[in-house]
Amino acid sequence: MKEKNKGLLFGISAYVLWGIIPLYWRLLPTVNSFDILCYRIVWSFIFMLILLVTTGKWQQFLQECRELWQDKKKLGLIALAAVLITINWGVFIWSVSIGKVTEASLGYYMNPLVNVLLATIFLKEPLSRSGKIACGLALLGVLLLTLETGTLPVPSLVMAFAFSFYGLIKKGVKLSSASGLTIETMIIFPFALLYLFFVSDAGFMSYPTSINLLLAGAGIVTAIPLLLFAEAAKKISYILLGFIQYINPTMMLLMAILLFHEPYTAEQFVAFGFIWAGIAVFMYGNLGGYLKEKRFVKKEMQ
Repeated sequence: MKEKNKGLLFGISAYVLWGIIPLYWRLLPTVNSFDILCYRIVWSFIFMLILLVTTGKWQQFLQECRELWQDKKKLGLIALAAVLITINWGVFIWSVSIGKVTEASLGYYMNPLVNVLLATIFLKEPLSRSGKIACGLALLGVLLLTLETGTLPVPSLVMAFAFSFYGLIKKGVKLSSASGLTIETMIIFPFALLYLFFVSDAGFMSYPTSINLLLAGAGIVTAIPLLLFAEAAKKISYILLGFIQYINPTMMLLMAILLFHEPYTAEQFVAFGFIWAGIAVFMYGNLGGYLKEKRFVKKEMQ
């Protein structure tokens, strides 16, 4: 399988898993949002340590840590990535916990537009004609959603920009996926642990056994899609990575309406229709380019 196809598969898998993750956080109604965030960080770090040891990647992790320590610029970028993903997690968990899954999905609908902006500015990735049309349709949809709510969607914007810059750093910093995620969670781990022991009203792991097990499982729920995303970011263009991300908010939107029964207006439906049209145009353009390239390679081999 070509690297691009592998990257596409990894990316789709990551976004499908992220699309169903609100169901997991809804299983923890008795735990406040900041506590969930800190447990997510703590157990993600612990899970990654176990994964490194069991997969025989511990020595590689130590070597990459030594190299990272010698490259202060790279270390600073990883520290920034750790802060950005923590912000994204925190705002997302908070939005889900207060019954704003639709608003959370808006943040992830905005995300690909920010990806395109960052890719063209920092990575100089070209944007095809179909890509420009798709961006225009998606932008119109997002603007309509913003106007429909009547207020600037600050949480959605924070989620979008935090995750887009996080992905940009992950694409540019050359670290193995497992080591990168372990280092990111390791940077935030001490702060999260201190909060849970000394600040949290509930105390560390003082919930019923079923809740404690769910909190521990947050590490696995967090790590697996992030590992898949990190691999995808290395293998496909940042613009393509951004547009397949629409899988995630679309699943969240459907979940918000069908499972959580959040209000959904005709105006919102029209706005999302523009976004879906943008996705269709972009995917059509990419499929056409892929088929053209395949025919060219086949002709060259004859």
